[in-house]
Amino acid sequence: MTQKDVYKVVLDEEQIPRYWYNIVADLPSPPAPPLNPATSEPLQPADLSALFPDGLIAQEASTERFLEIPDAVRDIYKLWRPSPLYRACRLEKTLGTKARIYYKYEGASPVGSHKTNSAVPQAYFNKIAGRTRLTTETGAGQWGAALAFATQIFGLDCDIWQVASSFNGKPYRHAQMEVFGARAVASPSDKTAIGRQLRERFPDTPGSLGMAISEAVEAAASDPNASYSLGSVLNHVLLHQTVIGEEALLQLDVFGEEQPDYLFACAGGGSNLAGISFPFIRENLAGNKHVKIIACEPKAAPSLTEGEFRYDFGDTAGMTPKLKMYTLGHDFVPAAVHAGGLRYHGMAPLVSHVYSEGLIEAISIKQREAFAAGVLFSNAEGIIPASESNHAIAGALRTIKAATEAGEAPVVVIGISGSGQLDLPAYTDYLSGNMLDS
Repeated sequence: MTQKDVYKVVLDEEQIPRYWYNIVADLPSPPAPPLNPATSEPLQPADLSALFPDGLIAQEASTERFLEIPDAVRDIYKLWRPSPLYRACRLEKTLGTKARIYYKYEGASPVGSHKTNSAVPQAYFNKIAGRTRLTTETGAGQWGAALAFATQIFGLDCDIWQVASSFNGKPYRHAQMEVFGARAVASPSDKTAIGRQLRERFPDTPGSLGMAISEAVEAAASDPNASYSLGSVLNHVLLHQTVIGEEALLQLDVFGEEQPDYLFACAGGGSNLAGISFPFIRENLAGNKHVKIIACEPKAAPSLTEGEFRYDFGDTAGMTPKLKMYTLGHDFVPAAVHAGGLRYHGMAPLVSHVYSEGLIEAISIKQREAFAAGVLFSNAEGIIPASESNHAIAGALRTIKAATEAGEAPVVVIGISGSGQLDLPAYTDYLSGNMLDS
């Protein structure tokens, strides 16, 4: 069988990674530590004990290169992992390009996104620590649905604050959470003190991830049996997602691709980008590969391309540790674009660090361009991508178009973070011409 005849590579279940990769061990310089919000001193593990179980705190602070994935987590991963790597043959034909295009598709997970890669281990470590309830925030709803799925597996209660614009615009997302037994409310809500304050201060706000984080943190901090779970940004979340990139490296070898030229991934808080790219950065640092990695963020929340690299709070109310990251300011409220998972004021500290070190690049994309790319991809490949993933596709199409015009044939890998089946109102908005060019 020739390379052109192969449309997808799906690894055996035994090839599901046995270890998460921790990029901290290989960085040329150490990342700045998080700071205690009260003292501005470097955060200590004990400072996190009210919100996280010891197992996750240890991962957050770890400098080990590889951390073993518990068998109980790998067993659940088998429901959707390994995820497929596709050769986008029909897209190549549609574009009339000699570029070889591949995409790693995370939409086959139980809730249709990459978020389950971290939701399952977070629920597991909380369960063995004796916690009985998890609280969280969610933007577009992928993370909320993933945590709802994971908590019902381990018999935990789950309360979710979903950004109001997404809660109202994507009703099937919170319905999905409720099917798994979670309780979901629009944020800012009247369920927390900070939510009530934000509603009074911003009566017509579409909400933001920063606001929803504040509510979820408050709820967890006031309940000794609860933990807070975060779907992006923190080190342990990015760690869990590296199963994506580890699989992609093996799958590209099966395709006979030793050296991809470009890797594109959408970037909001950073978990999807880190998950697929960090193993490739490891190979770049070791001199084994020379892949140009490009983060594709929304123009409505361009933390990498327009933000400042400094300490800032991860939430609106200033309840979280201070993180050294590219930020637009913790009180920044993005426009209500459809890619709700990318509407965050800051970028994960580890992603921010590798960007500051020049190990990745970044571009920003308006949502009309993103959805145009998503529709073209859908018609060629038969998969409707998540709104967030459309930004990665759009970024890749820019490069492929320029390369084709120059007579070049690069090898391009695109991270497709999830399915867009529950984002169809957004596609309808684009197709009807009602989408704002934010």
